[in-house]
Amino acid sequence: MIEFRIDRRSGVSTYVQIAQQVKQAMRMGLLGPGDQLPTAREVVETTAVNPNTVLKAYRELEREGLVEGRRGQGTFVTRSLATDATSREAPLRRALSSWMVQAGGAGLGVEEVDTLYLDVREEHYPTGGSPP
Repeated sequence: MIEFRIDRRSGVSTYVQIAQQVKQAMRMGLLGPGDQLPTAREVVETTAVNPNTVLKAYRELEREGLVEGRRGQGTFVTRSLATDATSREAPLRRALSSWMVQAGGAGLGVEEVDTLYLDVREEHYPTGGSPP
């Protein structure tokens, strides 16, 4: 089951963080068609967010065609976003994980890692577009 982590200092709306984390889990193959998302009550208990916020995130995912709500049963994933390139065993993921270990060994904190990542990403994916 997915566990949501809400960063209240990020400047990103809580419902957007929830929706993004669901999509990330789907891309990594942790959630696939037929899997049930945690109920709003379960999310509220673990994150202390407003239930309407959770429902808003789930409605957004439903609008995108990624999940469907079933009355009295819950919310279920309807399709997969996973690819071989994004799975936990993908070579690129393992290489990135190795880089993260090196970055930690070099004394970099999360802010420095994020700065480096975003800088290099911008070089290869200008303004969030496709690679050159």
